[in-house]
Amino acid sequence: MEKFGDRLKRLRQNKKLYQKDLAQKLNISKSAIGMYERNEREPSFELLTKISDYFDVSISYLVDGKEHKKEEDQGDLFFFDMKGLTEEEIDDIKRHIDYVKWKAKQDRGE
Repeated sequence: MEKFGDRLKRLRQNKKLYQKDLAQKLNISKSAIGMYERNEREPSFELLTKISDYFDVSISYLVDGKEHKKEEDQGDLFFFDMKGLTEEEIDDIKRHIDYVKWKAKQDRGE
């Protein structure tokens, strides 16, 4: 089963970047990139956000390999009062939800 590190490595290689190049762009160490790619370390939510922004992919894709449809994302937000929130704030909430789901799967060993 493909994990976060496998997707990160593929995204990096598709952009023809070395680990050191990506590390510089994300402001982390080259060794950290290596540990993430070998699935030896889990990224923070902040780093997942940076990676998703850099590669222009969703956090959902990074953490579970699936791009979710808008309806699915809206289902996650069904119980929240989103009146008065900007699109950017709503996207931030979605990212947090994706991260919490991913973290729960990691904790369960899935």
